[in-house]
Amino acid sequence: MKVLGISGSMRKDGNTSQLIRLILERCDSAGIRTEFVSLAGKKILPCLGCEKCKKEKWCVIENDDWGAVMKKVLSCEVLIIGSPTYYYDVCGHLKNFIDRTYCLYHDRKLAGRKGIAVAVQAHKGANRTLQTLEGFLSTHEFSSLGSVKGTGYMQGDVVNDKDAVQKAQKIGDKIVRLLKPHHD
Repeated sequence: MKVLGISGSMRKDGNTSQLIRLILERCDSAGIRTEFVSLAGKKILPCLGCEKCKKEKWCVIENDDWGAVMKKVLSCEVLIIGSPTYYYDVCGHLKNFIDRTYCLYHDRKLAGRKGIAVAVQAHKGANRTLQTLEGFLSTHEFSSLGSVKGTGYMQGDVVNDKDAVQKAQKIGDKIVRLLKPHHD
């Protein structure tokens, strides 16, 4: 697949998922292959800090869902990664996922892809969430295609944030321009 959207929210169809899906819909409608993955219900254990990944070139934790999701990341050209804002930062479940990518850092296995950070806040704090997500993308040498910050608390509220919806659509269009050649 060309574009992968990952929602770190524990709410499978929550606001973070909805904002990511808005971006993916723009790509889908242009004929670009996409996939959406929710980490809700997935088992993502924290990094052990064991450093065994330096030798193994992969995370040594094998009894969870991290590896299957990471293989999808490795096969995409564009990654959209999003989180709800918990105490002014990414949610813990997504942080576990991000921390485990340390095993890929040594050989720069994620470098060269494009990335988009998505954060949803109830009232405030999403700027810090975006900083964490952009830090992850930058550390792994993704080229940034931008970010989207949305506001919404109850499921579906984010679609009432017209600025966020418009920004998500614009970023989707940007991905389309990047990945779909134009024939005049």
